[in-house]
Amino acid sequence: MVKIERCPRPPASLAVEEKKKYGSYSEPDVVKQLKEDFHDKCYICELKNLSDPEVEHLKPHYNRTIKERVFDWNNLFYVCRHCNLVKSSKVYDDKILDCCVSDPEDTLKHVFVNGHVKIYSAPEDEQGQMTADLIENCFEKKDTGIRIAACHHRIKELSNTMNIFYKTLEKYKQSPTSARYQKSLNQMLNRESPFAAFKRNYIREHISDYLGLECGKTNENTIL
Repeated sequence: MVKIERCPRPPASLAVEEKKKYGSYSEPDVVKQLKEDFHDKCYICELKNLSDPEVEHLKPHYNRTIKERVFDWNNLFYVCRHCNLVKSSKVYDDKILDCCVSDPEDTLKHVFVNGHVKIYSAPEDEQGQMTADLIENCFEKKDTGIRIAACHHRIKELSNTMNIFYKTLEKYKQSPTSARYQKSLNQMLNRESPFAAFKRNYIREHISDYLGLECGKTNENTIL
């Protein structure tokens, strides 16, 4: 999970649909803007180029009983179906970090090792702990056949992404002045890239080896 810069202007359809008895919060303009803002990535697992995107409410509206949450632009998130179903557990209600408000990388550490995902957060931070648990479960929770397949797909995509990243890092270490490798790595570390949080965390943990990189710059900011 990485920081997302949400468009401050709500899509026009939200105000129209809110006046209807059973209005839709996933009209084409909403989906289009969310897809753009979230870089066509699930905000939870960071899988990119989603074939099954859904519009998800960060804070639940409980079957529209909390009406102000249903069409609140700031409560709508771009998510894959798998992660949305995992998050539907009531244990996560009102306890997940808002990545459009705060930077999850200030709270969470994303680790991928030996084919498994582990997300760490400070133990005294309940919201951070619940978010870490949610992300980890979206890769590791295999209680049904469908979830086994969905988790396997995400682990496979993450593994492929990290392997390419590691190989590029090795080439960079051999030729640290190469503009080609610097450019490639900076693109891989950009928040728009798939599984950016895992790659950016790896660089933070090996910072002394890669001080020459403009790692993960978004606007003028860096993770260094």
